[in-house]
This record gives sequence, structure tokens and C-alpha cells, in this order.
Amino acid sequence: MNEDDEAAGAPVGRRVILGMLGLGAVGIVVGANAQQKVNRALAPLGPVGQVLPAAGGFRYYSVVGGVKRRKPETYRLTVNGLVNKPRTFSFAELGRLPQTRMTKDFQCVTGWRVEDVAWAGVALPDLLDAVGVSPRARAVRFHSFDGVYTESLTLDQARRRDVLVATGMLGGPVEHDHGGPVRLYVAPMYGYKSLKWLGGIELTADVVPGYWEERGYDVDAWVGQSNGRDDEPT
Repeated sequence: MNEDDEAAGAPVGRRVILGMLGLGAVGIVVGANAQQKVNRALAPLGPVGQVLPAAGGFRYYSVVGGVKRRKPETYRLTVNGLVNKPRTFSFAELGRLPQTRMTKDFQCVTGWRVEDVAWAGVALPDLLDAVGVSPRARAVRFHSFDGVYTESLTLDQARRRDVLVATGMLGGPVEHDHGGPVRLYVAPMYGYKSLKWLGGIELTADVVPGYWEERGYDVDAWVGQSNGRDDEPT
């Protein structure tokens, strides 16, 4: 599916497909309800909405003519909203910030997971410190450069050391199909919170429900309904 489909009268299908790509789902079972929501979202799409296996145990939702690729050389990440110093970071500038590495599972609310994935990038607290957070900020909103998918965290959640602006994955760069060149990784939450193709970070006064929350998913997506405070990297 490409941009022409929207003009041809299928804008809802396009939004759903891009949203599914943003999900980048990998995880563990939490019940049939989540899978039923995905099935309902994909039902109008026919074969385009099928889940396909991929290397390393990951799965992708298939799209014909999907999200436009961006090269690291031209990539830009905009950080704005309730910050003291709004700023746009190049890929190289992200690499000059303090770097964090971790190895953690990536888990999907729909019932599958990939264990021991190596991640690398900038811990979100370090990025927020680089721009200065306004006292009025209470939440962080993330925008995908697919133009459709969004996610949000509370400021306390975003301050965790295991929330990563990921520039590396699986021992190499984040590939396009995994949401590269830069994606979000929220270690203690289900995969739909780990937004792919990260293009913007916005500090807000309140949590703004993301693409999947608007379709019935939990705003707080702790894996296994934990309190989300364990096993943070240093």
C-alpha cells in the first residue's frame, strides 16, 4: 500500500497499516483480548495485514510500499514542547551524548517474544537533561516519522534508565524494518510502547494517549502487570 491509496479512498486502511508497523510487536501472552483487537484492526486489510515471521524470532506486519527510509546522514530528531532549550539532534549528535547499553527481552502484548536483545543508544533521561525539562512538564509524547503512530509516557516513566532512544540493536545499527535509524525502546513495557521510526519527542503537561491506546490498549503497559520499578540498568 502506498500514498496513492489515501487519495483513492482508503485512508483508514493506511492509518491502520502504519500503526501496525509502529507496533513492532514482540512479547508474551497477556490473554486473547489483545489479539482480538489486532485482528479487528487488520480484518479490512486482507492479506496485507498478515503477520510474517522474520529473522531472529521477530515478526513484522507486511506492508507494500511502507514507511519511507531515512539514512543516518539525513536523520533528525526534534525535541520540543515544555523544554528549556528546544533542539534538533542529528544522528551523529545522538552518538556524542552519553551512551547506554543493555540486553533485555522485547515482548509483545499479542503473545510472542524475543529474548536477550542487545540494545544501544541514549538513555531518555540523558536526552531530556540535554534540553532541560520545564517544571510544567508531566509527560512525554513520541512521534513516528511515518506521520501516524504516536506514544506517550509519564515523565516519571520516561526518567527510567531502561527507556532508550535506540540507535543500535542486535549488535549493529537499527535496521529500517526494526524502526531505524532511531527508535524508542521501553524495556519494562509491552512492544507497542516502543515506537518505531522515532522522529519527534514532545514534552507535554499531560499524557496524550497514543495510537494503540486510542484503540483500547492500556496507557500503562507494564509487562506482567508489574510495578515497573525492577531491574533498571545503571
